[in-house]
Amino acid sequence: MLLWSLIILFFIPQTVVLANGEKDGEEAVKQIAEQSYHLELNEWKKQGLDSVAQFERAIPPSSFTNVDDEDLLPSSESHGYGDRVFYWRNQKSLTVEVEVDKEGLYEIGFDYFPQGDLIMPIEGAIQVNGNFPFSESRQIVFPAKWKNGTEDFKTDRSGNEIIPKQEPIQEWMQVKAEDSTYQYKRPLTFHLNEGKNTITLQNLRGEMLVGDVHVTAPAQIPDYASYVKEHPDAAKPKKRTTYEAEHPLEKNSSYIRPMAEEDPSVHPYDQDHLLLNTLGGDSWKKPGQTVTWEVEAEEAGYYQLSFKAIQNKESQSPVYRTIKVNDRVPFKEVEQYAFQYSKEWYNETIRDEKGDPYLFYLEKGKNTVSLKADPSPNARVLFTIDKVMRGIDELSLSIRKLIGNGQGNRDWDIEEYLPDIQDQLNGWADQLKEETDYLLSLSGGEETTEIASLQIAIERLEMLAETPDEIPNQLTQLSTGSNSAAQLLGDISTDLTAQPLLLDRFYVHGDTSLPNPQAGFFKKAKDSIVSFFQSFTEDNLATAEVSDDTLEVWVNRPRQYVELLQNMTDQNFTPETGIKVKYSLMPDEQKLVLASAADTQPDLALGISNWVPYELAIRGAAVDLRQFEDFGEVGKQFSPGAFLPLVVDEGVYALPETQDFFVQFYRKDIMQELDIPVPDTWEDVTEILPELQRYGMNYYTPLAQESAFKAFQTTAPFIYQFGGSLYKENGIGTTIDEEDALEGIQFMADLTTIYSMPLQVPRFYNHFRYSTLPIGVAPFGTYVELTTAAPEISGWWDITPQPGVKQEDGSVERWAPGSGQASMIFDGSGKKEDAWELLKWWMSSETQTEFAVTLQTLFGPEYMWNTANLDSFAQLPLPDEHKQVILEQWEYLREVPKTPYAYMVEREISNVWNKVVFEGENARAAVDDSVILINREMRRKLEEFGYMENGKVVKDYTIPTIETIERWLETNE
Repeated sequence: MLLWSLIILFFIPQTVVLANGEKDGEEAVKQIAEQSYHLELNEWKKQGLDSVAQFERAIPPSSFTNVDDEDLLPSSESHGYGDRVFYWRNQKSLTVEVEVDKEGLYEIGFDYFPQGDLIMPIEGAIQVNGNFPFSESRQIVFPAKWKNGTEDFKTDRSGNEIIPKQEPIQEWMQVKAEDSTYQYKRPLTFHLNEGKNTITLQNLRGEMLVGDVHVTAPAQIPDYASYVKEHPDAAKPKKRTTYEAEHPLEKNSSYIRPMAEEDPSVHPYDQDHLLLNTLGGDSWKKPGQTVTWEVEAEEAGYYQLSFKAIQNKESQSPVYRTIKVNDRVPFKEVEQYAFQYSKEWYNETIRDEKGDPYLFYLEKGKNTVSLKADPSPNARVLFTIDKVMRGIDELSLSIRKLIGNGQGNRDWDIEEYLPDIQDQLNGWADQLKEETDYLLSLSGGEETTEIASLQIAIERLEMLAETPDEIPNQLTQLSTGSNSAAQLLGDISTDLTAQPLLLDRFYVHGDTSLPNPQAGFFKKAKDSIVSFFQSFTEDNLATAEVSDDTLEVWVNRPRQYVELLQNMTDQNFTPETGIKVKYSLMPDEQKLVLASAADTQPDLALGISNWVPYELAIRGAAVDLRQFEDFGEVGKQFSPGAFLPLVVDEGVYALPETQDFFVQFYRKDIMQELDIPVPDTWEDVTEILPELQRYGMNYYTPLAQESAFKAFQTTAPFIYQFGGSLYKENGIGTTIDEEDALEGIQFMADLTTIYSMPLQVPRFYNHFRYSTLPIGVAPFGTYVELTTAAPEISGWWDITPQPGVKQEDGSVERWAPGSGQASMIFDGSGKKEDAWELLKWWMSSETQTEFAVTLQTLFGPEYMWNTANLDSFAQLPLPDEHKQVILEQWEYLREVPKTPYAYMVEREISNVWNKVVFEGENARAAVDDSVILINREMRRKLEEFGYMENGKVVKDYTIPTIETIERWLETNE
């Protein structure tokens, strides 16, 4: 969104900004940001502009302008469209010209055929006459359609039904441009001038074939009274037909999935096995997610619709669905239909406020019924919260600029610098009070969690307004604390956006009674008792004894990961090899050492932190994988630097399973508009900082994480990039006092003390969205958040390899750790060869790719799998340009080798940074003091593990290098 978020920076009080030697924002930058749609719509209405009454125009691909002819595919390649179509992909655009007789507001629609993997949504942006008319036009989503691969659900080894694979539906679709967050109940309208207009669709992500572009007058939806008059003589059949919700015709998200409910009230139900008998819940809570069922009417007429549902949203607020029949909202009253909170199953007959059922007209034969998750009733609250949060962010930034890095409690006359601060805080509180009353009206007077949290946020703001001079010392109450006003508002926004609904079945019926949604008391009581006793014997994912011919594997991951892995193993690995495998949820990875000592360890452990294999190996409890002849071939699938923490002496004791990455994120819109180059080196970063800071912005590094402890992943990159190291070659001592390492440590501190980078950032993700930190280095977790939970800036950010240090030959050293999880075999296993076969299969490119794709397809884009297998990662459903950047950064993956005293080195580097930054201590002196402490602990730990005796070295401790790993992989091949 082209700098709309910079507005919050343009109104920083001038006294504060100028006190820091910066230009006033309004003077420095022309305000070019687009307004949000609801504000733009209000302005259009004030100008007398309105939706036109009647207009419809279809522009075929042959009339598109500014497109390459090679992207116009012939009719034979149009998948049945019957005309030439445009292949829209790779950041390309299409433009159409349309002439209208009357200035007004029009809807824009597209015929499209999705292409590619479809796990990530297809996204574009719309310009009208060369401009983005409002911020929401910068992200338009083109949903794909999915269906269950089979309606005959398969079962696992225990007889429990398995979620079926999801298949995309290959067909042409039509969509009208909507807000990507679905906060408006109707499609977006666009202002067109009388005469000729141009409409451009830019590609942001994904690919599709585009047919006609439609420019139309907004659809008119009748009210219920008008709707029922459309077929005045239609019959009202009394027959009741039941449909199971878990068998939809189609859905627009692959991860709206059937669920197994162990409840005798649900149909179907089996006391002995888990059946997929419901649909939705948390998998059907994202705005815009739509499910469609096919229903059949024996005769045309008016029917009632009733849904057997549980709406047990944790906050107890209502959720909403837009109801469509045959792809049309039949009448206004079901555009935003509320499902009230209930922790028990109930029948919701779609009805008016008086309780009278609505009637829906169905044609004879096949019809469709659709429910779409709709947060639009909460839109006004979300708009207010967003406005207040931006104001809080602006105020916090002003205060932080005023107080600098000072941590002490001092007296302030804050109104001398921020004269309107009390009015601001009280004004925000008053706005939020209005929204509290509105939410109470939606919930029928019931106090939901959102309402309670709003009241707490209001109290915070009013309390701060009473004593404004205390605010510099109470920023945790305003914006930075876990229970601050800003955090509360952010949580409320998330809760109000979520629209979960779980359905068991629904009925198409006349004026007849419905089955009781609840099982009888005695049935429930009987099943509860039986289930209690079965819980002691049933085969689940808990750790338990397994038969001698079965590999026992403990997995340190959530249940859905383990269930998927078990099913893949049963379907693929075991039939191919004859090796049986039983996976169990790991109770606690820190107890693996104790389990090994007690000889109760499994054969393998998966998903464990990369420090665990070292702790087991140095105690003789792990298998050296180099003993297997094909280790070299297997090991070449991974980054050599990922093996460094998995080495003890001459052995490698685990395979990397997942891998993190630290790359540079930047806002394309902001950097381009301010003409600030994207830095390639740390020297480049320091050169752009004055320009960023001139606009009240800054650069982020992981050093600014809230914790005072700075882990290796935040400090080691600087030491490595400046040519330093952490240990002597023989492992007997640290080298952080050598010049190259010291230079890196000094630069780490200078970033804050000299270059004024932020000292603490509660959450880079939020600051990146709000543009106060439009650029910075962050890990995989941030990538997932921005990809899946920041729709308002989708397509307007990008990544590059992280900055590094330029060398004399012109190359740039970008070394950084990539801590992930690992997989290992226990030395106590009696089935080491079988375990190695399983490990090879699990970490193979084919298995990793299938696991990653299935995980996202079934559970959503946020279940991104950062496999350590490089070939597999290259095949994942991510943008190719992003994969290339990540793979390039992984060429500089250099994990920190483990030593018995590594924790002391890590802690002391952190202490040095804190001493230099907060206490102004000389870096050299601080390092020298730390080296003394490190060496003292080193001697103690090396004696414990037999490398020293009475202070003398009896054998060297091997510090592995990337070159060492590469040599081992070659010799083991």
